[in-house]
Amino acid sequence: MRNLDAYKLKWIAIIGMFFNHAVLALREVIPFGLQLPLFAIGGVTFPIMAFLVIEGYKHTSNLKKYLLRIFVFALIAQVPYMWALRDFARLNIMFTIFVGLLLMLLYDSIKKPITKHLIFWPVFAVALVVSFWFDWMIVGLIIMIMYHLISNEKRRRVLPPIIIGVFYILSGAMSVLGYLAYGDGFGLGMYSLAGRDAIVVSTFFVGVVFSAFLLKGYNSKRGKSMKYFFYLFYPLHFVILGLIAYALGYVGLPFAS
Repeated sequence: MRNLDAYKLKWIAIIGMFFNHAVLALREVIPFGLQLPLFAIGGVTFPIMAFLVIEGYKHTSNLKKYLLRIFVFALIAQVPYMWALRDFARLNIMFTIFVGLLLMLLYDSIKKPITKHLIFWPVFAVALVVSFWFDWMIVGLIIMIMYHLISNEKRRRVLPPIIIGVFYILSGAMSVLGYLAYGDGFGLGMYSLAGRDAIVVSTFFVGVVFSAFLLKGYNSKRGKSMKYFFYLFYPLHFVILGLIAYALGYVGLPFAS
């Protein structure tokens, strides 16, 4: 039964995102047993977000404005993202989405199949290399291109999260086995961590796979409008988590000497 509109899916993604980032920002104080379900729930966020972004790309009346909005909020969120998560090696997920949309635009602008093969796929390969400095790394761009290219609607909603979920199952298993065997973590996914962190990250696939079930229930309706709420919430929740981490003494102030 399809009873989930875009408004409801966005709220599910927002809640999952906050839980996921709370674990990363406040892992020192959140009990290990609580980190596991919170991080698992966080796995639903990007598959839902990427799907709705592709929907927006297909139906927006002003693509330039849509792209500009995403890019501006990517810039706004970058410092709070690095501060709260203590991650100075990557750009936030809005940059991943922005680059993914540019790739979709390039793909759709090339009409001849031969030219598409000669131009798009080499560019996509370069983008995958660059994406190692983005949140969700190569997985983010791959799931977006799958959402865009799979023509069968039922498969388009279900296959990308399941495929990516399997990727994270393998990544999580390698992290945990690496920790158990050598005391060090090794992963294929977003993080390669040791100890309990490796075990926590291994739960991520649960939410990723579950997002396929949620998207299957999408009724293709917009529902209530959030306007700019999600865009504002994204940097704001990093500020909130960063302030909590600062109050607990885990981070300093941004740009403080």
